[in-house]
Amino acid sequence: MKATGIVRRIDDLGRVVVPKEIRRTLRIREGDPLEIFTDREGEIILKKYSPIGELGNFAKQYAEALSQTTGHVVCITDRDQIIAVSGGGKKDYLGKSISQQLDQVIDDRASLVAKREDQQYVQVTDDAGEDFQSETISPIICQGDAIGSVVILCKDPRTTMGDMEQKLASSAASFLGKQMEA
Repeated sequence: MKATGIVRRIDDLGRVVVPKEIRRTLRIREGDPLEIFTDREGEIILKKYSPIGELGNFAKQYAEALSQTTGHVVCITDRDQIIAVSGGGKKDYLGKSISQQLDQVIDDRASLVAKREDQQYVQVTDDAGEDFQSETISPIICQGDAIGSVVILCKDPRTTMGDMEQKLASSAASFLGKQMEA
């Protein structure tokens, strides 16, 4: 565990303020859920909670089925990282942090279909090595909260994402959101 050198007091209601610098670094926003852990030495550990992370295996299976159907790379993300990948590049993308652009698309709750040369094209991660030519993104909404996204990516420059891929991504996002509500 890494010490920050920051000390905070507990107020009369039992609250502790997480400093802005730490919230910004860890991308913790107002209203984000945090898990609380304790250990035998009396330490309290706060961890950013990912509701869709609980569906890890299920999301992986869904990504594999979607990838087999479309023949494209499929990523399922929460608000911080890619939690499931299928169709190639699994080692390169699984567990990687999502880009600020993708986080903004999720926040805007807007579906997106774009080619690399389009102005609205969004890098999935901050990795400059992404070589995808087109994409479709659909946010996962659960009980009114945007909790992640389904991203379908294509490397072939001759293939364009269309209505079918957008509807598949939307259906997957809707289904995963409903699973979280159950």
